Amino acid sequence: MMPRVLSIDEARDIVLRATRPLPAESVGLSAALDRVLAVPVAAAHDVPRFLNSAMDGFALQAGPAGRTLSIVGESRAGSPATVTVGPGDAVRISTGAAVPAGADAVVMVERTRERDGDVHVEAETTPDQNLRHPGEDMRAGAVVLPAGTRVGPAELGVAANAGVANLRCFRRPRVVVLATGDELVTPGAPLGPGQIHDSNALTLAALARRAGAEVVHAGEVPDTPQATEAAVRAAFTMADVVVCSGGVSVGAHDHVKPALLAAGVQERFWRVALRPGKPTWFGVRQSQLAFGLPGNPVSAMVTFLLFARPALLALQGADPGTPRERKRLTRPVARHAGRDECVRVSLDGPDATPTGPQGSHVLTSMLGADALALIPRGEGELPAGSSVEVERLPR
Repeated sequence: MMPRVLSIDEARDIVLRATRPLPAESVGLSAALDRVLAVPVAAAHDVPRFLNSAMDGFALQAGPAGRTLSIVGESRAGSPATVTVGPGDAVRISTGAAVPAGADAVVMVERTRERDGDVHVEAETTPDQNLRHPGEDMRAGAVVLPAGTRVGPAELGVAANAGVANLRCFRRPRVVVLATGDELVTPGAPLGPGQIHDSNALTLAALARRAGAEVVHAGEVPDTPQATEAAVRAAFTMADVVVCSGGVSVGAHDHVKPALLAAGVQERFWRVALRPGKPTWFGVRQSQLAFGLPGNPVSAMVTFLLFARPALLALQGADPGTPRERKRLTRPVARHAGRDECVRVSLDGPDATPTGPQGSHVLTSMLGADALALIPRGEGELPAGSSVEVERLPR
């Protein structure tokens, strides 16, 4: 008996319930871009650590305009002045330099005139003017980056300012991509009768890397039970996630499912009420995950985005959620009676426009696509102007 065909959301929920974050590891700041924090980052000290100037100018005691003060020293970034500022004194100061003792304000250099070792102050100054106080940005011991944060350039800067050299991040999932089929030839190689260049190994590996994974192998596998089983067993020796394309349907040369089962993978679902991508397969081998995706190139990309990508995010401790928004179709779309459809669309404000022919073999439909429009199953057409849910594609 055939298993029940699942909805997109049911299948995705099964995948995420089987997925747990990978162990944490220590990562130097220079290698932490796009990693996900396993533990929070707390500031090791106040930032700023000391009272400093927000301007190039003169540190002085606050007072009225029109004063002439003696320049008694200089405070530079990294080289503080050692003098104490009295009522008739001023210290030349650079942006970021420590404010010397006795001073409670900084007048910007544009509001002064220097002559013969003195400075004439043309503007009134008030206490705390142009000063940066300790802890304005971060307080010692305060959490500045919570666990689960994806580390971007700003987060790297915050961690560095907080006095941190290494971050505890979830390990990147290791992925193997196997594109099955006797017809597949490495891109650029000569084509024989009935052969095609393999795009799936390339596109799926690229999607995995864009999701933060480490792709340890991607390549083609011949359509024989022996070759498929050997490739699958080898993949599980080096990967957290094995992604196969092709060979998951019911044809005489569909060997992926038997190979996965022979490798000890427990099937969690097979078939989703989805176009393109109905024969999608998912299974678990202890903590390792396996995806059997359709062989048509659009089907492979769409099902990877819907199911494998959220799993890769969850393995890294990132939010696997795929928020949806509503857009307005600019063209009518034919519906499928028994399956929801993911139509590739470009977005322009509130509008969603199909990218052209939507066949599962038409890989150019992914060009210019900003999102997948989720067209509910039903009879007839969904007319132009209809409101539909969309999931944006990663960039």
